[in-house]
Amino acid sequence: MGRGERDVVARGTRLCEAARVVVEDHGRAVEAVRAALKPIQDAAVKRELDAIPVARLQDVTEGRLRVGSVEKGGLRTVGSVLEAGPYRLRQIPGVGQHTVDQMLAAARRLSEAVYETVGVHLDVDRPEASTTALVVALHVLVEAGPDARRAVDRAAELSERLGPLLTDARLVTGRLRMLLAGREKKARAWEAVAALQSLVDETERAGLPELLAQASVDLLRGPSSDIAAWVDFELRSAEYYSLLAEISGRRTDMAAVEGFLPDEVAERVRVQPLDDTHRRVSLRGYQAFGARFALAQRRVILGDEMGLGKTIQAIAVLAHLAAEGASHFLIVCPASVLVNWTREIEARSALRVVPLHGPDRRYAFADWKERGGVAVTTFDSLRGFPVWDGGAVGLFVVDEAHSVKNPNAKRSQAVAAWAERCERTLFMTGTPMENRVVEFRNLVRMLDGAVADSLGEGDALAGSVAFRKAVAPVYLRRNQEDVLTELPSLQQTDEWEELSASDEEAYREAVRAGNFMAMRRAAYARPEKSAKLERLREIVQEAAVNGQKTVVFSNFRDVLGVVREALATGSGPAVFGPLTGSVVAERRQRIVDDFAAVAGPAVLLAQIQAAGVGLNIQAASVVVICEPQIKPTIEHQAVARAHRMGQVRPVRVYRLLATGGVDERMVRMLENKTRLFDAYARRSAVAESTPDAVDVSDTELARRIVEEEQARLGVVREESAGHP
Repeated sequence: MGRGERDVVARGTRLCEAARVVVEDHGRAVEAVRAALKPIQDAAVKRELDAIPVARLQDVTEGRLRVGSVEKGGLRTVGSVLEAGPYRLRQIPGVGQHTVDQMLAAARRLSEAVYETVGVHLDVDRPEASTTALVVALHVLVEAGPDARRAVDRAAELSERLGPLLTDARLVTGRLRMLLAGREKKARAWEAVAALQSLVDETERAGLPELLAQASVDLLRGPSSDIAAWVDFELRSAEYYSLLAEISGRRTDMAAVEGFLPDEVAERVRVQPLDDTHRRVSLRGYQAFGARFALAQRRVILGDEMGLGKTIQAIAVLAHLAAEGASHFLIVCPASVLVNWTREIEARSALRVVPLHGPDRRYAFADWKERGGVAVTTFDSLRGFPVWDGGAVGLFVVDEAHSVKNPNAKRSQAVAAWAERCERTLFMTGTPMENRVVEFRNLVRMLDGAVADSLGEGDALAGSVAFRKAVAPVYLRRNQEDVLTELPSLQQTDEWEELSASDEEAYREAVRAGNFMAMRRAAYARPEKSAKLERLREIVQEAAVNGQKTVVFSNFRDVLGVVREALATGSGPAVFGPLTGSVVAERRQRIVDDFAAVAGPAVLLAQIQAAGVGLNIQAASVVVICEPQIKPTIEHQAVARAHRMGQVRPVRVYRLLATGGVDERMVRMLENKTRLFDAYARRSAVAESTPDAVDVSDTELARRIVEEEQARLGVVREESAGHP
């Protein structure tokens, strides 16, 4: 026994104390959140129960309970029954003790069910004392970040290992105790000292004492003010809500979280480990499952509805594979989101990012090949790079993968060549099929030919269960309404406008010319008397008065030009854009950032195909779509840019439509296509009909609409006009 052994025990004791402190500090921070959450949750539950009619108690008791006397006694809701309590219920004529007991038991069961499912929404525009307390409490944990959570997990594990070793090793710190101890205890003490020294040395080399110390500091540091906490919440609301869901223990629909996968696939995914060493962001439960699905199944389509954080899930997969030793990763995406991907990887992970874009992309490719990291490139640039041999790329990610659904397109062939050589491939798309299930099958074929071949018409005819089972090995989809309960409301309004005489004249000219695209934008052809433009001005002005930001989408650049000119006059809000396909990716992101940075109202103009993909526009809470689109997914994508995880305000969507003519016909067409999409893709299921029987090409639809409008208006097509 000597100074060396006592020093080892002292170091172990200090380390164990640091671990205990971190766990306790984290526990206090979590309890502060729970304490702040409880009154808000109680109030929300009371509101829900006060809206449930007392007759619902009959459903809970399978009709055995008679509630007529209670209703006559003035207790008309489940909430009022619970508030009344047994004494008042017993005073109601015709209500005996047995009925009171049954009624209260049923009401409590309903209350428990509501408590487990009720959502809490934090209104950033109307902060109250209770919600401010909750945001401040959450801020501590959000600001501490994933490193603190990692430190707590390591601390708990370390305490469990250190405890028994310290108990045995402390024997060597007392000379008398050591002399009096038996041979077996002495041997155990020396073994514990050796194990303790090894463990302490290991943790010190890994920098764990510093990690624990930093975590304690972070967990004790509060916001500089309530305002600072609210500002941070608005910037990082997704992280706040993620923590809130975890701490509240709110029951989730596990079947929805797991995308209604068959049990054998879901179980394989559940047991898949997920290493967070290189990750700097916490995951929601459904996001962790999505990352595990990609890891367990290796070659998959993540088809989550837009706004659920597919990018974060992909980064979680990259981080896990990097921890396992993979060094090279490749992401291909539309040019409009290349900058966003680069930023997200840098912010959410410790991985090196190498953009392969622009004039120096070949040099960047060579650098990435030599040094490794996450390469991010565009579909067009990918075609210029040589395909690597199998195994060199740890994960090949394809964002907006529906862009490669046509196997004859060059971009599709380039993606297919890389996917074939990579053992792990992750396709990401919120719209796996738009018009035909065969397009979805084309995507699946790049990943698993056997699964693609199994998707025959028999599965379509068998309905959703057979289809879901057939695609389960490669396809996972979750919807916002099922897993993102805190998302603010989305209100969509069709604004029907009567064409002015000037609008009508422009429309007739377009019909006479047989020009489908001119028909679609005729309502803006004469701005000085445009009914749609006047309504758009009113919507923007109303949003500005309420301090809201607006994004205006149109398929047509000239329409956006007209809108910009109309909004630029007077003292209205600042106008940004337009974002169009000709704006380079870096510039698109800067425009969105500048729009978001404005304090107060502003307007962003965007071509729907250019900005409806990839960009995050949560700063906007009002969306205006200038004309109906040919495909429902185009509109869905555009709206989802604003109504997505991270949005803290209710989103209002206005679709400007002209009565009669092309808009009405396109709306009916969109409704049919939306039903088709819902049946085949949204629920990972197919309708009970053959998909090809209900599809008509966009060109054919345009031709048909032109001919029908010419017939309705009694005009003859000009011979010189080109085909739509």
